[in-house]
Amino acid sequence: MTTIADLTGTYALDPSHSRLGFVTRHAMITKVRGSFDTFEGSGTIDGTDVAKSGVAVTIQSTSINTNNADRDNHLRSGDFFGAGDFPTITFTSTGFAQTDELTLEVTGDLTIKGVTKSVTVPFEFTGAATDPFGNQRVGFEGSTVISRADWGITWNAALEAGGVLVSDKITLEIEVSAIKQA
Repeated sequence: MTTIADLTGTYALDPSHSRLGFVTRHAMITKVRGSFDTFEGSGTIDGTDVAKSGVAVTIQSTSINTNNADRDNHLRSGDFFGAGDFPTITFTSTGFAQTDELTLEVTGDLTIKGVTKSVTVPFEFTGAATDPFGNQRVGFEGSTVISRADWGITWNAALEAGGVLVSDKITLEIEVSAIKQA
């Protein structure tokens, strides 16, 4: 069985087999899911000293997709991501720790709408394989909850029955397939 210690190398994120998504409550009664369709990233894993590992990801904020054009346009506006002024969302790791045989905690600076805050995401190593094209791939999945207000994204609307239209709490969902580089 492949372990994190076996993964030493440099990797490029495969956007066509990865998902950078989110979930939030809408109208206090249901969940809305979305993702970003355009992003790139790379990282290194040091299997002998995981703390020396690193990752950097850049997301195009205009690529937000919730399968609703009107909502997506509102999310691109100044009320939310301000995509015209802030075309990218970035994550740059500042620390790695292995918490068990299959889990890495990645801490880093998440910059949204010009505001940078530290976020820690636990990632489960989901496996490694050689694909039919000879690429060595690794997979990781992780999620964490953030407060959008921490990044100055505070737009909302009060509901007649009480509560608000959009939850402050956002669950980030990350599913990664990365290809080892030569």
